[in-house]
Amino acid sequence: MTHRRTFPHEPESVPAARRFATSTLRGVSVDTLEAIELMVSELATNCIRHTDSGFELKITRAGGDIRVAATDEAGGKPEMRSPKPTDPSGRGLKIIDMLSAEWGVDQRAGAGKTVWFTVPDSTPASTPQASRA
Repeated sequence: MTHRRTFPHEPESVPAARRFATSTLRGVSVDTLEAIELMVSELATNCIRHTDSGFELKITRAGGDIRVAATDEAGGKPEMRSPKPTDPSGRGLKIIDMLSAEWGVDQRAGAGKTVWFTVPDSTPASTPQASRA
């Protein structure tokens, strides 16, 4: 199943994108949902900071995975940085790299790109402890 929503280019879109993700993914384990919420926040923040347009967030649950993708109309290719501990930003893609099963960037033919990540779809009922209860 796929859900998508478009967000305007404004700071309020970051918490709105998190709310969209958490409401779309009801029933996912708390740990997975918290990780997705953080990664969505990073994607949305990058869309607001590094573009001049809104963005679309697409969440797909299929084949045992959750795929989240943020598409914007800006050029350029996001790259993972190695910020110093005192740097105020630059950790977004590192966080996504650490918390996701995989991630990537798909450049669009004209302008724009999609930054995406996947995580295993773990619902509480599918965990060993929950199934024994």
